[in-house]
Amino acid sequence: MTEVSSLTGRLLVATPKLADPNFDRAVVLLLDHDAEGSLGVVLNRPTPVGVGDVLQHWAALAVLPQVVFQGGPVSLDSALGLAVVPGEPRPAEGVELLGWRRVHGAIGLVDLEAPPELLAAELGSLRIFAGYSGWGPGQLERELVDGAWYVVESEPGDVSAPDPERLWRSVLRRQRNELAMVATYPDDPSLN
Repeated sequence: MTEVSSLTGRLLVATPKLADPNFDRAVVLLLDHDAEGSLGVVLNRPTPVGVGDVLQHWAALAVLPQVVFQGGPVSLDSALGLAVVPGEPRPAEGVELLGWRRVHGAIGLVDLEAPPELLAAELGSLRIFAGYSGWGPGQLERELVDGAWYVVESEPGDVSAPDPERLWRSVLRRQRNELAMVATYPDDPSLN
C-alpha cells in the first residue's frame, strides 16, 4: 500500500472546476487524513439555525455569527465543536485541555458532552458544525489529482472567520503564488 502524507490541519479550497454543489467555493479544514480516509468540516457554510437553538449551553461561547455551520453532507444530525485555544501548543508537550483535542496547532475539537464551564476560560473561539465531510481511502487523493482542490496552510482565524461567505476568496488572496489570482474568479464565468 502506498503511504499517504497527512494533510491534517490543512485547508482544502474548492477549485472553480469542482462540480459537486456540496462543495461549491468551499473551504474545508481537514481534521483527520491518513490511509484510512479523510474527515473535515466546511468552514464557510453558515445555516440560519442558532447555536442556542440546538446547544443552548454552548451558545455563549460561540463566535459571531452564532449559528450552526453545515460541516458537510455527512451525518447532518450530529454536531462537532471546533475551537481555537490561544497559547496552544502549550510549552509542556503532551499536555492537553480536558474536553479539547488538538487537531493542528491551536485548533482542536471540543467534547460537546463536557460542561462548557470546563473550557470557558481557555477558548478563544468556538464554532459548531452540523455534519462533516468525509472521503474513503484514496478518494481525496484522486480528487486532488483531478484538480478538484487546492491544498493550503490553515490559520487559526479561519475557524472563526467573521464573514464566512468571503472565506474562499480571502484564503486564496493570502497565497503567495498564482492562487491569489483565482480569488478573482467570477461566480458565473459566462457573465464575464
